[in-house]
Amino acid sequence: MTELTCIVCPKGCRLKVDEENGFAVTGASCPRGTAYGKKELTAPTRTVTSTVAIEGALHSRLPVKTSQEIDRALVKEAVAALKNVQVKAPVSTGDVILENVLGTGTDFIATKTMGRI
Repeated sequence: MTELTCIVCPKGCRLKVDEENGFAVTGASCPRGTAYGKKELTAPTRTVTSTVAIEGALHSRLPVKTSQEIDRALVKEAVAALKNVQVKAPVSTGDVILENVLGTGTDFIATKTMGRI
């Protein structure tokens, strides 16, 4: 039996996941918590947020995130892939900043619009 805190919503339900009983989840107050508990033990994923350098904008860093969740084991490598990325303004929310991160089929996209100054 593994105990987890659900991170799907701010409630933070305390979950118990029984690996020996088909990953049965107890303690969730909604179906999303049940799905999270099972997924966290079978195939954990995360949405990755970070920043990249941007030229010609009011701010020097542009916030980005993955377009979908990636395997949790790849998070550090995904962030490292952004280290040398530099974009030029203007950039719009949703623009692809880095395609196909680590061959996952997931892109890093801009989460803020930044005009040129």
